[in-house]
Amino acid sequence: MITLTERAAAEIRNIMEAQGKTDAMLRVFVAGGGCSGLQYGMAIDDIVDEGDQVFDSHGVKIVIDPLSLGYMSGSEVDFVEDSLGGGFKIDNPNAIRSCGCGQSFATDEGQAASGCGCCGSY
Repeated sequence: MITLTERAAAEIRNIMEAQGKTDAMLRVFVAGGGCSGLQYGMAIDDIVDEGDQVFDSHGVKIVIDPLSLGYMSGSEVDFVEDSLGGGFKIDNPNAIRSCGCGQSFATDEGQAASGCGCCGSY
């Protein structure tokens, strides 16, 4: 299961409303890349593919493919603000390491690369 904090759900609903897609879902996925081997992705989507799982969290539907769910099961998406602005942060209990900016991660099965192009950490 993937969950959202109330703050993340509110931000996602705002994005969907601004795009005129209030009936859409949040697609969360994992792709290869980043300094730690895997990176997170999110998109507004209105298609559920065969095998996808759909969860509801604070009134937002979340859709995820089976491979990504294997890497992200139990994760929580939050929206945080700091002096540089706001953004989504994923708390993934399966990640054994991540880069400094939190966009890239590795699990027990993954191999870390040597440096991060997104945040400059090593």
